[in-house]
Amino acid sequence: MIHTKHLPTSVKEVETLDWDYIDVILLSGDAYIDHPSFGAAVIARTLEAAGYRVAVIPQPNWRDDLRDFRKLGTPRLFFGVTSGNMDSMVNHYTANIRLRSDDAYTPGGKAGFRPDRAVTLYTQILKREFPHIPVIIGGIEASLRRLTHYDYWSDSLRPSVLIESGADALVYGMGEKTVLGVAKAFRNGYNNKLLRKLRGVAFVDSLDYVARIENPLMLHSHGKCLESRRAFGENFTRVETESNRLEQARLIVEQQTADKYVIVNPPHMNLTQKEIDAPYDLPYTRLPHPRYAKKGAIPAYEMIKNSITIHRGCFGGCSFCTISAHQGKFIRSRSEKSILGEARAITAMKEFRGNLSDVGGPTANMYRMGGRDHEICCKCARPSCLFPRICSNLDNNHEPLLELYRKIQAVGGIKHIYIGSGIRHDLFEDEKYLRDVVVNHTSGRLKVAPEHTEDHILKLMRKPSFEAFERLNASFDRICRDNGLKYQIVPYFISGHPGCSEDDMKALSRRTRRLNINLEQVQDLTPTPMTLSSVMFYCGFDPYSGKRLFTARNQDDKRRQKSYFFATY
Repeated sequence: MIHTKHLPTSVKEVETLDWDYIDVILLSGDAYIDHPSFGAAVIARTLEAAGYRVAVIPQPNWRDDLRDFRKLGTPRLFFGVTSGNMDSMVNHYTANIRLRSDDAYTPGGKAGFRPDRAVTLYTQILKREFPHIPVIIGGIEASLRRLTHYDYWSDSLRPSVLIESGADALVYGMGEKTVLGVAKAFRNGYNNKLLRKLRGVAFVDSLDYVARIENPLMLHSHGKCLESRRAFGENFTRVETESNRLEQARLIVEQQTADKYVIVNPPHMNLTQKEIDAPYDLPYTRLPHPRYAKKGAIPAYEMIKNSITIHRGCFGGCSFCTISAHQGKFIRSRSEKSILGEARAITAMKEFRGNLSDVGGPTANMYRMGGRDHEICCKCARPSCLFPRICSNLDNNHEPLLELYRKIQAVGGIKHIYIGSGIRHDLFEDEKYLRDVVVNHTSGRLKVAPEHTEDHILKLMRKPSFEAFERLNASFDRICRDNGLKYQIVPYFISGHPGCSEDDMKALSRRTRRLNINLEQVQDLTPTPMTLSSVMFYCGFDPYSGKRLFTARNQDDKRRQKSYFFATY
């Protein structure tokens, strides 16, 4: 369904609606794009559908007299704060901590419209300007900083973003269901007791409150982690192991500040099909706000405007990836009815020309996959269902996904379906899925992520042997020859991962050139919070085995490693 109007972003737009109050005001580091691929829009429309009046303040100016923060007045319930679809530090800086010159989530791709650590700064400003109004933080930046974490940009351990920002609560993960609970808790005034019972919420409280919690998982204190890298590594393994369970305990971390503890409630795990579909079935304009009409295209929107998300979560468990920490390991797939409804909505868009740019998710090919025996999954805490080998309980049948492609293709007005998400190449055992994607759903370039060529690095990354990619590459070439296609496979590789030396990068360079692979999709590792790779980078050892690892921490070392992507022999 297509909505005809955006939510208000200015006093004039609020007055046009004849509102005498606003329930929730959302602040975002992104431009306001009313599309289900943008978290702020999803949360706003979810609250609106529940009967709340919601307004959005996109990219508020933090450098002037702060009028943007005050312009819509005081919300009846709370302020919601997010950095946007990206972590603001990842958005701002390269892996070598050099300032980027562009921002894909801003009109014209212009940089400079959001601050560093946007969640923290926005919240601090709101708490000064509106000291008695609750501020709830969420989105990827807040979610991955909910506990003590390594911050690559300051090369230090930082406490929970709740402590640094002063926010009243944090909604982590995909927060539609949780934010409705928050709104309900505030409907008749700030109900602290109800808020603290919500799943998917983190908050700060005292030792007296902690003492009343049954069976919590007590982690090393923030102070202990500052003193001991071993303690920090142990915290990570305990948190990651717990996050991979179907039923999880409450996590508690003592902070340095006197009598302050961060409590992280378990997430929502058993969502119904209706709950999974709900945010995507809401009406959106699927467009940037009209305020940007003369300010240039928004690159991130142009890339995804004709795409469809078909599932959430990823059971790949890659060491450097934040998806499982944010969206969870267990796959939650949308119904065919919901997906086909969105496909029809896209065809109704004025500028749609018949091509869907992507039908996928965090990984292109995990739709409707999971454990065959639910009881086995309940006992399991593996971070990956694929590494070191595919779980015998995993149902990795691609037929439901292939059938979905066929049904979307049959929707009137759709000419082509392209798969823009990366394909997990160790997930299918025969060529049927690959052949269908290459022949019918590739625009000429197939994205795959082997990440490295050397086995000891791949094990640290929780990725399959490079031989799996070599087999895929051979199958890809054969399918292209059989069908007269001059397509290109686009592999992704990473340099600078913990355990990786210059010799390993030399080996990667030689091995890929023997395959005549053009290395264009490459990157130096950016250690992001709540990933195993970031913990190894900071600690200098694998927190699971205790084995010490060489780590290219010096920026010159990191640049030299990356240079081997472009070396010739």
